[in-house]
Amino acid sequence: MTTSGPLLQVEGVSKDFFGTNVLSDINFNLEKGEILGLVGENGAGKSTLMNILFGMKVISSTGGYSGQILFEGKQTSFKNPLEALNSGIGMVHQEFSLIPGLTATENILLNSEPTRYNFLTELFGPRLSTLDRYEMQIRAIAAINKLGFRLDQDMLVSQMPVGHKQFTEISRELDRKNIKLLVLDEPTAVLTESEAQILLKSLKTLASDGIGIIIISHRLSEIMDITDKVVVLCDGKIIHTSKTSDTTVDKIAECMVGRSGVLESSKAHAQKEQAQKEIILKVENLWVDMPGEHIEDVSFDVIRGEIFGIGGLAGQGKLGIPNGIMGYFESGGNVYFSGKKCNLGNPREALDQEMAFVSEDRKGVGLLLDEPIDWNIVFTAMQTKDQFLKSYLWGLIKWRDSKAMSKVSKQYINELEIKCLNEWQHVRQLSGGNQQKICLAKAFVLDPKLLFVSEPTRGIDVGAKSIVLDTLRKINKQKGTTIIMVSSELEEMRGICDRIAIVDKGKIAGILPADSSSISFGKLMAGVGETL
Repeated sequence: MTTSGPLLQVEGVSKDFFGTNVLSDINFNLEKGEILGLVGENGAGKSTLMNILFGMKVISSTGGYSGQILFEGKQTSFKNPLEALNSGIGMVHQEFSLIPGLTATENILLNSEPTRYNFLTELFGPRLSTLDRYEMQIRAIAAINKLGFRLDQDMLVSQMPVGHKQFTEISRELDRKNIKLLVLDEPTAVLTESEAQILLKSLKTLASDGIGIIIISHRLSEIMDITDKVVVLCDGKIIHTSKTSDTTVDKIAECMVGRSGVLESSKAHAQKEQAQKEIILKVENLWVDMPGEHIEDVSFDVIRGEIFGIGGLAGQGKLGIPNGIMGYFESGGNVYFSGKKCNLGNPREALDQEMAFVSEDRKGVGLLLDEPIDWNIVFTAMQTKDQFLKSYLWGLIKWRDSKAMSKVSKQYINELEIKCLNEWQHVRQLSGGNQQKICLAKAFVLDPKLLFVSEPTRGIDVGAKSIVLDTLRKINKQKGTTIIMVSSELEEMRGICDRIAIVDKGKIAGILPADSSSISFGKLMAGVGETL
């Protein structure tokens, strides 16, 4: 780490949205080559602060901000992200901004593609220049190599596992020649443990080359491992700043949520005794053709009333199981629910059988982003069960029951502690963690007998994770809902599940009780455990 003047200085920055104060008097410095961890619950103001730094339109269109930001000693107020990029600031957002129909190389070089001269250029100008594909490949490979990750630069983004998409996003920023500051929002949220370690190691290498890094993450152990300094935001204010070496995970967690014992609460687990061992879901020889999550010849049983976990490394197939059973991707084999054979490939039939699914792709599958919260929560129940509707003229005309919609929405806003203005706020305006809670509420309203939840705590903070996991326990215990939880967070599954299946290379490597050792699960993930 260098000892020259600060690369970034944030001085007295405040911001309000329509009279609601979201940032108050924010002050901190970032040195060249320093890694700063920015943490806080969803809605604490982290994304707003980064939007200010990056010149996002949402800031200027809502009255701007007060205070000042100095970059390399000069006061800056970027009007748009392009100005920030040209100044040497790169940002990797939590939600992907890739073009699915393009390859990794094409996405990495997007808008900065090298071109070659041809005779048409002379006649009609640079718009008809030919792409220099060879140079594009060289630059893409160089950017990818900075991360130390094996990524097929010719693979279409639409065919990539989510972890590969994340590395593509980061590689795009690293291709920029003048990168001086890199901001990463939840960079490891979609990565496996091994992938996350590769990324964190590469970030340390980048910092050693003098690049300043701000990492926003809810994985506090990673914050402790990689950062030099930690800044904790709570309700729009900095309530804790320290060198990482001078603080602890427990201290950071307590500052974030204003209470202690949050991390331990997610570990509280009492193995339930299954009195009758009744099988509610039987899966036989299931195969699923899902890009990046191919499944072949998978068989397992789920006991009524249990919480059954499905884990494994990214791209090994775990996400394919719920997506195949619920009919989102082509699948085959035999699946029996409550003794009745399921017609695979029909999402509506799965819903009619009282199965529900919270997808890992909350924006692509789970939400109506430009509709209000109440619509999102009740829409599926309205479509499949005729709930939240009033009938007129002997049922010939049906119209939404706004009062009932508002009532159930307020109920889940309170239960899940969704941070919003009211039930009519558009979902697009919510933070990622609060959008995830909307997806859960949408499934809970259906009152399913079997609930698939895929990556339910992806990208949400430590306090929100506790709420989500406690809510899953609650509906499992009070309503008897059988839950199948698919997750990359093994320790979270060990804290909530009764049994956990590990998927490796598209097959079930083994199924173990949740209280089995981490070593046993690790062996299954590595393909060296005993196959059941």
